[in-house]
Amino acid sequence: MLYETDDEKVEAIKKWWKENGLSVIAGAVIGLSVIYGWRYWVGYKEGQAAQASNAFEILLNESTQGTPETVSAQADTLRNEFGSTPYAALGSLVSAKTSYAAGKTEEAIGALESAISDAPDPALARIAALRLARIQVAEGKLDEAGKTIAKYDDSPSFAGDFAAVRGDLALARGDATTARTAYEEAIDKGTGLVELIRLKLDNLPRTDGPSQIDNTPAAG
Repeated sequence: MLYETDDEKVEAIKKWWKENGLSVIAGAVIGLSVIYGWRYWVGYKEGQAAQASNAFEILLNESTQGTPETVSAQADTLRNEFGSTPYAALGSLVSAKTSYAAGKTEEAIGALESAISDAPDPALARIAALRLARIQVAEGKLDEAGKTIAKYDDSPSFAGDFAAVRGDLALARGDATTARTAYEEAIDKGTGLVELIRLKLDNLPRTDGPSQIDNTPAAG
């Protein structure tokens, strides 16, 4: 549109601003809010991650210099204050290891269950589940171990490791044949404990048919 005079141009601008000025301002405010809101969120998350990292460092120091109780307390701090970060689950894993080494089996199991529930990544949850199943087998909690394995043995990346634990479970139940099959599967699918699994295989009784190991204590 052509305007004959400058006054007409000014009037046209005023009219346009009257009709559209509010939406322009609102759009600018929203745009700035999004930008600064995003920057604040990124800064907040980075700050949270740094604090969580420091708290985890304290926990690691406690695991070598403190007691199972101080490690557990620091793990609780990580869970309560930084539960949305991976450090919460990692802290529970460290706490479980410290507790189990000190003979505190139930505390270790509880810490591993927390690690599973807190883990933001499925891989981390499966690492915790593997450790939980191993402890359950070692402590004779065979039914619980079977349930743990059945629930979390669903990833090809961990198939070999879970097969190894299934072998341990079968062996604890006295079923050498099933144990052998599971151990061979563990080696075939890949596990970080190949040499240990081979040693377990070498110590299994060799038989052509089903073999049951008598785990009943001898009468005194």
